Amino acid sequence: MRAAAEKPREQIYSNYTEEDFAVWKGLYEKQMYNLQGKVVDEFNQGIAHLNFNADEIPNFEKINNKLLALTGWSIKTVPNLAEADLFFEQLSKRRFTSTCWLRSMEEFDYLQEPDMFHDVFAHVPMLCNKKYTDFFHKIGQLATSFHNQEAIKKLQRLYWYTIEFGVLQTKDDLKIYGAGIISSVGEINNVYGGLAQIKPFNIQEVLHTPFEIDKVQPLYFYIESFDQLQKALDGIEILLKS
Repeated sequence: MRAAAEKPREQIYSNYTEEDFAVWKGLYEKQMYNLQGKVVDEFNQGIAHLNFNADEIPNFEKINNKLLALTGWSIKTVPNLAEADLFFEQLSKRRFTSTCWLRSMEEFDYLQEPDMFHDVFAHVPMLCNKKYTDFFHKIGQLATSFHNQEAIKKLQRLYWYTIEFGVLQTKDDLKIYGAGIISSVGEINNVYGGLAQIKPFNIQEVLHTPFEIDKVQPLYFYIESFDQLQKALDGIEILLKS
């Protein structure tokens, strides 16, 4: 299952190689160490619920059985990064699109396109939390109900600054919940290095703030609770039309 080969469209667990297991183990141990004290409790709770560990590449069938019981979600396997229309359509059905292949050892520290370490390790544990998944689901529903590109672009920005690069400010600490930070040492160091701008979450500002996908992020928006994300969607249809 090499990243350069044709990407698999379904997970056949017996096809994983010794190198795949070594890559998963190395990435898992590295990121769990880097995330100590920096990630939201909901992520660690999801890791425990799904029994993720360094020695076992997650099995999608087992994950789906647990997620369906917890929050009604499941994984929809795709070979590559899903196009926006497919991605949002699946979200509206409580399905998260994920690759099932792992990068090679040569690409251990950097990969241009998301592999299953990003998709599964960074995203899926948060799908165990209902408040988070209700917000995620609503984004999908909104995207499938609007058919103009400007509204879709705004929803992509909302997704980017929350699901991918969101942070949460507790009374005492700043915590990560965005998968793009969770899976990246560079982004973790950027958040805590004092160089990035970290602003309070404001739905209107988020919807109108462009982003670049191929750079470490210069800007993050922090929420104070996952309830805040849900409340931010109240009346968003008007903002999407404006």
